[in-house]
This record gives sequence, structure tokens and C-alpha cells, in this order.
Amino acid sequence: MDIQDRLSSEGKARIIQELVPGKQITIAHLIANPDNELYVKLGLNPDIDYSKSAIGLITISPAETAVIAADIATKAAGVELGFVDRFSGTLIVTGTISETEAALRAILDYVKEKMGFTVCDITRT
Repeated sequence: MDIQDRLSSEGKARIIQELVPGKQITIAHLIANPDNELYVKLGLNPDIDYSKSAIGLITISPAETAVIAADIATKAAGVELGFVDRFSGTLIVTGTISETEAALRAILDYVKEKMGFTVCDITRT
């Protein structure tokens, strides 16, 4: 009896998923001049004047490295932390376009050179 026959006869499947994190940044994206509604939908501070601003998004693994990335970003450029999640590895920063780009670049450079991470290119919309 193969696996399909057993699944059919038992009526349910059991799936086991494992996450084996690599040392990598899989998304590094800069959103230039986003609509104010995007800030609100992301739960970012609506009292800040976001005109001529940008949102930077990083997804990093292992997830706890998001804390290190947040520290690097705030020290490298005048960005504000919008969201840091040490469980999913998500970091959102906001600032001017040049500040946000500088923060993303500083994160990518640091984790690649000092921590041996694989990094992606910064994409932009």
C-alpha cells in the first residue's frame, strides 16, 4: 500500500513542516513616496508628515537578526522604526528616500560582510 492509498483509506493527511533558516535577506525593498493610506494600513504613526518619504522593508532569516538590522538602520541613517518582528524576521523603517536607502544598504552591507549572510539586491517602487 503506497502513501496515496493510505491517505485515501484513512481520510486525512498529516503534514510536518520544518523551517531551517539560512543566513539570508530575502527581501530588501524601498517604496518611494507611498500613498499616506499605506502608512495607515501598516499601522505606522499617522501623525508624522510622510510627504516625500519612503518605506523600507527587509525580510531576514534567522528572524532574530531583525533586531540587529533595526539597530544598524537607526545608527546608519535618520530613519524611524515602523515595525520590528523578531519572530518573522520583518523590519519596516521610514524616512526620506535617501535615509531609507542608506539604512537598507547599511543593513545589507553589514550582514553580508560581518555576518556572512547571503543578500538580495534592493528593489524599488
